[in-house]
Amino acid sequence: MAASDLVVVILAAGKGTRLKSSLAKVLHRAGGRPLVEHVVRACQPLGARKICVVVGHQAEQVTAAVAPLRAETVLQLPQRGTGHAMLVAKRALAGAKIALVLPGDAPLVRTETLRAMLAAHRAGQAAATILTAVLEDPSGYGRIVRRSASTVAAIVEESKLTEEQRPLNEINSAIYCFSLDKLWPALAQVKPDNKHHELYLTDAVALLSAQGDTVLAQVAADSREVLGCNTRADLAAVDRIFRERKRLELMNAGVTIQLPETVTIDPEVTAGEDTVIEPCVQLLGKTRLGARCTIRTGSVLHDALLADGVTVEQHCVVSESRLDADVIIGPFARLRGHSHVKGGARIGNFVELKKSVVGEGTKSMHLTYLGDAKIGAKANIGAGTITCNYDGFHKHPTTIGNRVFIGSDSALVAPVRIGDGAYVAAGSTITENVPPDALGIARGRQVNKPGWAAQKRRALAAADRPKKKPARLRKKTARPQKRIARPKKKPTRIRTKSKLRRVKKSRRR
Repeated sequence: MAASDLVVVILAAGKGTRLKSSLAKVLHRAGGRPLVEHVVRACQPLGARKICVVVGHQAEQVTAAVAPLRAETVLQLPQRGTGHAMLVAKRALAGAKIALVLPGDAPLVRTETLRAMLAAHRAGQAAATILTAVLEDPSGYGRIVRRSASTVAAIVEESKLTEEQRPLNEINSAIYCFSLDKLWPALAQVKPDNKHHELYLTDAVALLSAQGDTVLAQVAADSREVLGCNTRADLAAVDRIFRERKRLELMNAGVTIQLPETVTIDPEVTAGEDTVIEPCVQLLGKTRLGARCTIRTGSVLHDALLADGVTVEQHCVVSESRLDADVIIGPFARLRGHSHVKGGARIGNFVELKKSVVGEGTKSMHLTYLGDAKIGAKANIGAGTITCNYDGFHKHPTTIGNRVFIGSDSALVAPVRIGDGAYVAAGSTITENVPPDALGIARGRQVNKPGWAAQKRRALAAADRPKKKPARLRKKTARPQKRIARPKKKPTRIRTKSKLRRVKKSRRR
């Protein structure tokens, strides 16, 4: 059957409550992409006439994720199960004869596995084909009960397994092929006889098998391909597998990766032969490394473009920037905002570039910020130099010519231009253009005061010595004087009232 008769239906309407997240399950990321994007990309090479994504929870965000991949979306509202999702998509599938149905949270499935499943479905003229896997621990999955070596009698949920069925370890992946002329009548008979009152595709499969239609089971060669992402632990496990695949791909292409389990590489990253990636490196987005590059420990590159022979020293961050051949940056350098470092240039420790172009052979080795700057070839930018590109309202450019020397701790207040061959004296704040081959100086005049330092030290020493107290406040150290005894006062004579009267009479006489 021609691929033009094939449609792909991806079920991505659910919320994913077990993830305990406000984000829809299919929008969670693993291996550098949203889960649903991995599924769409696996289906694209099959040549289907249409890829239809059934959306529901956070429909706009899911649509935005799949629209760049030319997938159409159909809204399922409310969400009443996988069978209901197929009925919602029925009109969009008009004209197709076979539907490949996948959950949006099964990102590890490979194109070759899906292709083999389709071939088995067509060859067996089946009404339905199920992708299955054999697991050592099938807990949590529905089991496949076979009628024969190739056909399926039923899919039994774990909670409904009998004692005879419990040892079964072949599980249902929820990835199906359906012949649509068989599926639609079967779905019409499915009843929502379950606690959630939903319509399930597994019930349609059971009806097809019960009425004698052929239902096949195709076992995945790698059981990990059918893993879903129902919990955070599942997400971590799936991400680990993606990273392992990508590292193996690069190592097979001639890249050395030291302690590969510590290195994170996104799916679209490329690297040339004999490139060396040290431990704890992250290569993200659409980063591209040339041949014979060295990326040292702890560096993070995002959407970076590196030519051949580039060295990124320890703990650098390079984002949306381009490094030409034989450039060396770092350690602890940061390049961002579409910066371009040309061949043979050197960007040293604690140097930051933002929207700047650094010419061939130019060096900026220490503690420098170059923002909105264009620097010529073979210039030397001294330690502590900054381009003052923002005035509080607008960004302004700084232009530095060829063979320019910028002295340490200089501030170039944009907009400003330093001509070819010019010098800027250390410690200058340059606010006006410097002509070619000129010396720009903008700093306070130095004054030397002879003997000032010695005089200052003497004054400080004197201030530190303890001060003497006045003589009257000093503590006497001589032997103490004897205390002089004061004479005792005579006791006051107490006179009675009768005696006072006699005294008064005697005075009258």
